[in-house]
Amino acid sequence: MGIFDKAKDALSEHSEHVDKGIDRVGDLIDEKTGGKYADKVDQGQGVAGDKLRDYLAKDTDKPV
Repeated sequence: MGIFDKAKDALSEHSEHVDKGIDRVGDLIDEKTGGKYADKVDQGQGVAGDKLRDYLAKDTDKPV
């Protein structure tokens, strides 16, 4: 098992933490920019979360 496989397994086991991390990063960006790009940040959070869930669900038996 390679390093990427191990990372993928770890992320899929802790997907709720990954979602929280994506939210925290978006909140930090909003805070630092004064909310100027909040709509773009929210859009990016959604896309990032969707892409990550799709990646983690690929080739695994576990639903994400």
